[in-house]
Amino acid sequence: MKNYFELFSLALEFNIDQRKLENSYQKNIAIFHPDKFASSGEKEKTIALQNTSLINTAFDTLKSPLKRATYILELNGVNAFDEKDTQMDIEFLMAQINLRESLESIELSKDELELDDFIELVNIKIKDNTAQITKLFEDNDSLDKIKNLVRELKFYEQLNSQAKGLMDEWI
Repeated sequence: MKNYFELFSLALEFNIDQRKLENSYQKNIAIFHPDKFASSGEKEKTIALQNTSLINTAFDTLKSPLKRATYILELNGVNAFDEKDTQMDIEFLMAQINLRESLESIELSKDELELDDFIELVNIKIKDNTAQITKLFEDNDSLDKIKNLVRELKFYEQLNSQAKGLMDEWI
């Protein structure tokens, strides 16, 4: 089986051309559109459905910086989220605790402006983290360093999702 990058005719790099990914996705998905197989046999319909599912999974993976970095690490034999590997940077762990406590405090106070500021801060952290991951991949740096940044990115994205969920509840 081709890897996801090959499926979309992209170089195996973290920093990808999103427009090229989108265009290649549209071309691939059009090939297996269900309407094209409406009069086909069950086997052909099943294969088309499986291919559509694979194309959608590949697209979702490559579209997301977190999923894309995790996938590249996996292609290199590194599981960023191995449950046996619990080693994390102490500074990041302390920052993580502080951010969680800040969000809890904002939730209790129901301060929308403070929540807006918090979301903006987390978005900056996501952008900075993604930029660091990009640079490390470009420099062919240590996969362990990238793995740790990917773990941090996952935390920031989860925190961002949680904060946006609060905002949705309040509006």
